[in-house]
Order: sequence, then C-alpha cells, then structure tokens
Amino acid sequence: MTTPAQTTPTALHEAARTFGDLPAIIDGEVTLDWAQVSAAVREVARALIARGVERGDRIAMWAPNTHHWVVAALAAQYAGAALVPLNTRYVAEEAADVLARVEAKALFITGPFLGRDRLAELRSTAPELKIPTIVVIPVEAGTAAESDDTVLNWSELAAAAQAVPEADAVARAESVRPEDISDILFTSGTTGRSKGTLVAHRQALSVVRAWADCATLRSDDNYLVVSPFFHNFGYKAGILACVLTGATIVPQATFDVPQTMRLIGERKITVLPGPPTIYQTILDFPERANYDLSSLRVSTTGAATVPVVLVERMRSELEFEVVVTAYGLSEAAGFGTMCRADDDAETVANTCGRPIADFELRIADNGEVLLRGPNVMLGYLDDPESTAETIDAEGWLHTGDIGAVDERGYLKITDRLKDMYISGGFNVYPAEIEQALARLDGVAESAVIGVPDERMGEVGKAYVVRRSGANVTEEQVIAHAKGVLANFKVPRFVEFRDQLPYSAAGKVLKRELREEK
Repeated sequence: MTTPAQTTPTALHEAARTFGDLPAIIDGEVTLDWAQVSAAVREVARALIARGVERGDRIAMWAPNTHHWVVAALAAQYAGAALVPLNTRYVAEEAADVLARVEAKALFITGPFLGRDRLAELRSTAPELKIPTIVVIPVEAGTAAESDDTVLNWSELAAAAQAVPEADAVARAESVRPEDISDILFTSGTTGRSKGTLVAHRQALSVVRAWADCATLRSDDNYLVVSPFFHNFGYKAGILACVLTGATIVPQATFDVPQTMRLIGERKITVLPGPPTIYQTILDFPERANYDLSSLRVSTTGAATVPVVLVERMRSELEFEVVVTAYGLSEAAGFGTMCRADDDAETVANTCGRPIADFELRIADNGEVLLRGPNVMLGYLDDPESTAETIDAEGWLHTGDIGAVDERGYLKITDRLKDMYISGGFNVYPAEIEQALARLDGVAESAVIGVPDERMGEVGKAYVVRRSGANVTEEQVIAHAKGVLANFKVPRFVEFRDQLPYSAAGKVLKRELREEK
C-alpha cells in the first residue's frame, strides 16, 4: 500500500496529479483547477524564497477567506516555513504581539477594506516591529499599497518569483520533512495570554484525513468554507481537507444568510460545516423557501450546545444526508473525536462521537477529558512550563473540558472546567442548563454563567436569544428549568439578547458576558 502524503507540499503535488483539471477554488470571478493552484503556489513560494525565506521560518496570514489565503498558506509551507494564521478580529496590538513572538519573516495582510487599513494600524502600533517581507492582498478593487523594500502588492509576486528557478522551489518543497512544523495556531487567550500550538506536517494531514473520512468528503463535493481560514477548522478541515480529497473550495469571507443561501444554489454547494447558529439562522430565515438548498449533503457541527431538534430539522428540512458533530482543540491539532455518518440524531446532538486519528480517550478522576496519541501537539511555542502542565509525563493531553464516555466509547462534553461555578456548595455545569433550555420552544440559543450571590456564593444567569417570532418570557424560562433541573441548577436571572458574542470558532465568549457590569 502506498504511504499517504506526510507533508503539505507532497499532498499538493498529489492533488495536482490526481485531480488535475477539476475545480479547486471558486472565489467570485476567480476559478482555479488543481494544476493551476499547484502552479500558483510554486510561483508564490519562489517569490518568498527570493525574499530570503528559509526552511523553518514563520510566515503569518492576516486576511479574510479568499483564494489568495489558500495559495499563500500553501506557498508558505511549500517554501518550508511554518504557517501562522492571525485572527482577523485582532486589533493591531494583538497581531503585533504574535508577529514578534514568532519572529515572522513574512506577512500576508489584507489591503484597505471598509475603512480599515491593517498595515497602517500595525506600523502605528508597533513601529519597532521589523518584518522583512509584507505582501498586501487586494480586497477592494483599485486599492494598492505603496511598494518599498519591505512591502509588495500581490500583483508583484510574479516578478519577484523570476529570481528563483522553478526547480529550486520544487527542491525546497521536497526537502520538507513530516516532523517539520506545518503551522502555529494561537489559542483564543480566554484564560490569559494566547499560546502558540506547534503541529507537524504529519499530524496536520493525519487528523484531516480522518476528519474527511468521517465527513464522507469526496472530489465531486463543493465545499462552502464559512469558518475563518485562520481557525483550525477553516484551514485544516477546509483547505487541507480539499487538498487531500479534491473537493472544491468555495470561500466566504463573512457569514451572511441570504448570500450564503444564494451561494448554495449558484455553486451547488454540498458541504456546509459550521457552528449550530449557522443552521438555526438558515432554518429560521423567513424567505428560505425562495432559495435552492437542494444540493446540500454534508454538515459537521459542534463548538456549542446542539439541540436534538436542530439535528432532526437539518436532516428533514435542509435534507442533509450527513449530519455529524465533532470535538477538538488546537492542542490536539484541531481534532479529537467525531460522530459517524450513520449515527442517530440523539447521538449526534448529545455526544461528540468517538476518537479519530489514533487518539486515545479517557476521563480523569476529576471528570476532565484527556487525549493521547501521535497527533497531540509537539508543545507550546517557547513555553515548556505550560507544555508540561498541559501534557503530562504519560503523554496525556489535559483538555480543560469536563465530560463522560458511554459504553460505546462516545464522548459527551458537559462543560469547561473553568466555566463551572459553585452554587450553595454544589458544582454547576452551565452546558447542562443550556441543553435543557434548548428544549424550550421559543429558545434559539442560550449561555449560562455564574454570578456572585451573598447567600449561595454564585447563582446562574441565563442569556437567552429567542427564536424568530417567539415571545418566550423570563417566567417561562425559569418555570421550564425548574421542571427539568435540580433547584440549585435553575438560573436565578434571565436576560434576553438579540445575539450572543461568538468567537470565530463558533464558541460563545462567556468571558465577555462575565466582564459586563
């Protein structure tokens, strides 16, 4: 049996050979087949090498989902560098911190867009930051940065590439080894300063291969990537999964319900992963019947409470053939467990599936979920102390999540260790309350946190988003909770919101709710 590709450059070469003239990326007016993507990646890699990028260097991306991101990211790895995606929601100070910590040798950055100039912000905030090569990606037509010794426009890369023969770029790509760092993704920083997770090429491809197999991804799929490319899911389960399977990448820079549904019809989208809120908003959209969603085939979701009724509606009303949930984290190369295509709605909604990609799973005495295997990160960037705290001497990754495993080996996440609060001496796990509230008619989504209370120590406060057209009241929410939960778990307060604060990964930012006065 042929050994599967162990590096991203090798996987790209195989995609060009195997899928050739099949569409690889459709981004607005731009359509590239796999052979063209491979050629474009080589050209950008040649430009990077010409600019002095060496094996082991770090190249950062600070831009939204476009075809440029795909080509630049693969080119960074083709040149032997590690990819460092930056959250597009970062302010300049946060971006500068990461760029300095990784000692970035190049940065791909979006040009002026909607009144924001990230490059100008970065230079103003961190004038001391020296990055040898900055490539500006055009977003709005007619905008271009002023070139200098450091700054190039995307359109100038072809000329820069002329200094390096194609054979030299191919040799660089072939010199990349499975143990080389493929990417450094930074954690969200919800518990302090963000940490960079070091993941090798073999690990990135191994977890993606397992994910694509469970998701039943194939070369005739059209994959709408709404998840940001800077996130593990958009980059690995999006870009790399398509490289491995030949599926077509259709990037969407920001989720917009009418635009998403229009794209589904126009591009015959078959694969649409995302957090539960994406499907809920599509299902609740008043004019949904005016859009052709009949091509949809595969959905993978997670990152938040998933009501059983949502899974059932996704299968019956949106007619997805495959609806699965998954669980993962950056420290496990972005993955961990996953449901299977033939799992029933109860299993999909109430569990995160069973281990994939050679992960072992067990629950610690305190209820914490532990993972072990060849795809646990190599460690945190320049932080051996935190690495040792997170990965114990036996190789178990301590996830910080609380969960349980059933007799089938399926994992159920009950909460984050840090989200738990103590009310009257009892441990309360908000996810259990959120799951209960999801069963109340009229509730679209909820988030529960602990708030100070003189008598009980802490009590629950529920932030609730009503379903479109619903008029559910605070009294109804509390009455429902009392009917299905022990008294110490029943929220004391209910606040209705039009929407909850979400991270790019689709997780509710409870820190923001806690910080509100």
